[in-house]
Amino acid sequence: MIEVEGVDDEGAVLARKTWRTLEPLHGIIYFVPEAADAYVRLGIAGQAGYFASRAAPMGAVTADVVVSTFFNFNPELVHAAIPAAWEVATPVALVRARFTAIDAAYRRLLGEDVLASEEMRRAAELARLAAEEAARHVEGRPLAAAHADVAWPSEPHLVLWHAQSILREFRGDGHIAQLVVRGLSGLEALVTHAASGDVPERLLRATRGWTADAWEGAADALRVRGWLEPGDKLRLTPLGEEVRQELEHGTDKLAAAPYAVLGEEQCAELRGLARPWSAALAQQLPRPG
Repeated sequence: MIEVEGVDDEGAVLARKTWRTLEPLHGIIYFVPEAADAYVRLGIAGQAGYFASRAAPMGAVTADVVVSTFFNFNPELVHAAIPAAWEVATPVALVRARFTAIDAAYRRLLGEDVLASEEMRRAAELARLAAEEAARHVEGRPLAAAHADVAWPSEPHLVLWHAQSILREFRGDGHIAQLVVRGLSGLEALVTHAASGDVPERLLRATRGWTADAWEGAADALRVRGWLEPGDKLRLTPLGEEVRQELEHGTDKLAAAPYAVLGEEQCAELRGLARPWSAALAQQLPRPG
């Protein structure tokens, strides 16, 4: 197991619990119609809107930078969107469009009373404290660093969303570091994810743009390493299960610093405040099946 100095198991659990509760607050941006509409108004349609809007805080980067930082997408899919998107809309315009979209989506899905509540103000305050601590530890975390460099909005619900965006990318950058250390490609990481049963194989393949041949080649490589059972079905071996658990635990440890600043009591408070909003937003997310 790869250890993270200065972080114990309790810190890792605190990071995981708080991230899991708040993740829908950020993740909804990839599924609401307000986002697609905002990007179309800029002249960017389809999956290109996802790549351009999420990469925009980094500036007009090359396709290979997006391949590197997003990690598990077929490079051909990325190259079809980037850098062409920058010829249509500036990164600044895309960042602004993203805020406009989440503002409209929150107003529709959570309601004006929730957005104006004292609970929202307090949740935004706590989440911002954690995100600002993440911003102090951005070495080796390019997406987190880029998102942390975006100016903070003023309205509490947008502060909450932006904070969770930074924390989400902070965690994701650390997760990629774990995968790279273990010699996993982006595609191989996806195959292990599918084999865990969390998300259907067909959904991961379709959204990340991988062909059946490429997918099976990655699966064969993992079988050679002893991580997948022989045969046509994707099943982790005991070794594969162990490595995947270590990966997740290592990711939790690398994500711990921002939540340690809040501590157990304030993290519990933040989860309690955000839980009903996350639950409402999670109802809008696609269901695996």
